[in-house]
Amino acid sequence: MDNTFWATVALVIFIAAVVYFKIPGMLTKSLDERANNIRNELEEARRLREEAKQLLADFQRKRKEAEKDAADIVAAAKREADMLLEEAKRKTEEYVARRTALAEQKIEQAEREAVIEVRASAVDIAVEAARKLLGDQADKRSGAELFAASLKEVKSNLN
Repeated sequence: MDNTFWATVALVIFIAAVVYFKIPGMLTKSLDERANNIRNELEEARRLREEAKQLLADFQRKRKEAEKDAADIVAAAKREADMLLEEAKRKTEEYVARRTALAEQKIEQAEREAVIEVRASAVDIAVEAARKLLGDQADKRSGAELFAASLKEVKSNLN
């Protein structure tokens, strides 16, 4: 019995043991389970990829909406600022117009008061001049009559 015979016997015993203990079935079962696990993992990865794509699309849509909303807010703020500026200009112009009108009224009042003061001064000067004249002409008329006549004359000239 040579070594080849014993190697052949050992190989047959090994193959019989492998078949008896169903090792090829276990290997096939293990490989099938591994293939199923890989297939499930690939399917899960595909599903997660689709979810990620949907989330990305949602975030991009939301970003575009947020940018649009921000642009709308900026435009509304600009319109409001322009309106406030216009209103401020209008109120300033109205304020200046009121202040100008008030100043003109004060100037007109001051002019009227100045005219009244000038007239009063003129009357006083005329009365004083009449008094001096009357003092000189006291021998011709009585002082009271001359004063009354002079006063009527000055008043009639002023009106």
